[in-house]
Amino acid sequence: MSRLRNALGARDAHITTLRGIIIVLVSLSAGLGFGWYSAPKDLTISIPPDLRTGSTQKWWEKPPSAVYAFTTYVWQQINRWPSNGEADYKRNLYAYSPFLTPSCQAELEEDYRYRKQRNELDQRERSVFEIPGRGFSNEQSGPGSVEVVSRDQWIVNLDLAVKETYAGTPVRDVYMRFPIRVVRAEGDPQNNKWGMQIDCLARPAQRLEIPQQEGES
Repeated sequence: MSRLRNALGARDAHITTLRGIIIVLVSLSAGLGFGWYSAPKDLTISIPPDLRTGSTQKWWEKPPSAVYAFTTYVWQQINRWPSNGEADYKRNLYAYSPFLTPSCQAELEEDYRYRKQRNELDQRERSVFEIPGRGFSNEQSGPGSVEVVSRDQWIVNLDLAVKETYAGTPVRDVYMRFPIRVVRAEGDPQNNKWGMQIDCLARPAQRLEIPQQEGES
């Protein structure tokens, strides 16, 4: 009789042990499932373009070349008025709003209203593009440079040619330097995969005097 009780006791103890193991496994599975669900589904990493000598960087770092490429692209597109500035400028401010800080968006919208009131946009066409030979540079200052203010803020010096026509007649053809502030913005990866926003000019734009040969090379 005692042998039967011992066997039953051993069985019950084994069942209790198995139940404990099952509870532990279920808890571990729930924890792993929650961790998997809460992990980021997308991770944007900016890689420098020249990988011939290898590259090592922290995933959150933004290489100056990537900051420069983002700034050039967005600033060119906002200032591209192919047919009529009154319609094109307004459309661009809406289309590229995810790439602008709220304060810069408000500043450019005020600029649009001011120009419209002065009748400077109707039938005006504009294009901006890099001056040949003055693209991205690893220098700390000068044409094409990216000033690293902090981990989350940069100033990009864009040297651009600005051409405008009014009703088909050329009215402006100048070289300008735009020192544009750029900040990190990770809050809207769906609409802004660059993870950066333009915060308008850090300093007043400057007119450049460039020899004709350099501007055409």
